Amino acid sequence: MKLKLAAALAGIALAISGSGLAHPVAPADAAAPALPSRAQVMASMERVADWQLSHLDDLSYMPAARPSTKRARDWQQATFWVALTNVADRSKSPRFTDAIFAKGREEGWKLGDRLYHADDHIIGAAWIWAARKGAGAEALAPMRANFDKILAAPKTNDLLFTAPDPGAGDPTCTTRWCWCDALFMAPPTLWALSKDTKDGRYANFADREYRATTDYLFDKSEHLYFRDSRFFDQRGQHGEKLFWSRGNGWVFSGLARMIPEIPASDPRRAYYVGLFKEMAAKLVTLQRGNGYWPPSLLADPNRSTDESSGTGFYVHGMAWGIKAGLLDRKTYLPAVTRGWAALERAVQPNGMLGWVQQVSDRPDVVKAEDAQFYGTGAYLLAGAAMYDLTR
Repeated sequence: MKLKLAAALAGIALAISGSGLAHPVAPADAAAPALPSRAQVMASMERVADWQLSHLDDLSYMPAARPSTKRARDWQQATFWVALTNVADRSKSPRFTDAIFAKGREEGWKLGDRLYHADDHIIGAAWIWAARKGAGAEALAPMRANFDKILAAPKTNDLLFTAPDPGAGDPTCTTRWCWCDALFMAPPTLWALSKDTKDGRYANFADREYRATTDYLFDKSEHLYFRDSRFFDQRGQHGEKLFWSRGNGWVFSGLARMIPEIPASDPRRAYYVGLFKEMAAKLVTLQRGNGYWPPSLLADPNRSTDESSGTGFYVHGMAWGIKAGLLDRKTYLPAVTRGWAALERAVQPNGMLGWVQQVSDRPDVVKAEDAQFYGTGAYLLAGAAMYDLTR
């Protein structure tokens, strides 16, 4: 298994480096773009959101789409709906709020179908937002029932990730958070639900499981997360450890979503703030000169392709961190404005965000025309944080 995975990763590295898509790294002292105006950011967010809303069912632009991609409660599309709440909060138009409420009612305010799987919990964050905006307890009831079942019978399996045979279903360990993406999907939902229901059980569970995953997957020397245990011993083309950009983006952006849901008086908040700052200090050093973060974070930046989903998550986290007073503006603002400018270049004239790595669990080849719901979601999260930063 390890030899096969190493060979596959080597092939990916060669494909990326030989794809002709890499861009040279700008000089370290290249001037960063200025902050855009609030009006510019809002216009960009609305254009991208409108394009995605008009392409919920027509996935002809996404040749690799899975059957699950069309399902709103699946993580791919759910990431977009959660991010759209940020646009709805800031836009003067009610159309985004209306779209979220309509989708919630259509879905019966349910989570995804897999009880324990974190990917099926992210949509709950959109329903919690709707509950706060007037949908009320009706929007919370189905997810409370789901999470109560989990709390009544929590899984205790280890976090070792063993890929199943084709067609055999999800890896056994995914009944817990054994892959770093899960830290974006479930914990923010649980902390928000705990806050709104005043039921500390949800926060207690989220805190316990989050720390278990971090203890297992976080590399303390590199200050980054392995995607899952399969990558502990894998190395890239030049011997570097393999840290997937979007995987770490899920974690970093998830922290920016989750920390505001943790009461300032809760002593556990300091743990997450410290983790957020630690990741930020590392990530800011890994940005390429053209504003993008490479698909494989420690790979040679001069031989890396552009990738917008990880970049969107990093811009979101850093912009939010500056606004929240957690990150030094002078240190991080240049990375934020470079990253936002890169994301803006990835938006095609019709409003579609390109350069989104397709569904995967590791760095891979990316093309300018590649798009996905979660890429749009990352862009909208970044845009909302940029909008707040320009105030």
